[in-house]
Amino acid sequence: MPEVEVGRVTAFFARPVVAGIALSGTLKVGDTIHIKGHTTDLTCTVESMQIHNQPVQEAGMGQEVGVKVPERVRPGDRVYKVVP
Repeated sequence: MPEVEVGRVTAFFARPVVAGIALSGTLKVGDTIHIKGHTTDLTCTVESMQIHNQPVQEAGMGQEVGVKVPERVRPGDRVYKVVP
């Protein structure tokens, strides 16, 4: 499936398991994302997203969001949105 880059991981928080992502495109709850880096290769669905600890359904370029992820990701990993 084709993918479009929508951001980069800027931080990782272990409890809860959340990735901080600086967006360069739009992202919505329900989108499937692929996070790829030197040691990371993870695909998951965005189930919840927050900006400054407030839940949001959609975010766009220039915003920084927190997204729950199933496992560790690393700063600098690229975030791609899977396009159906």
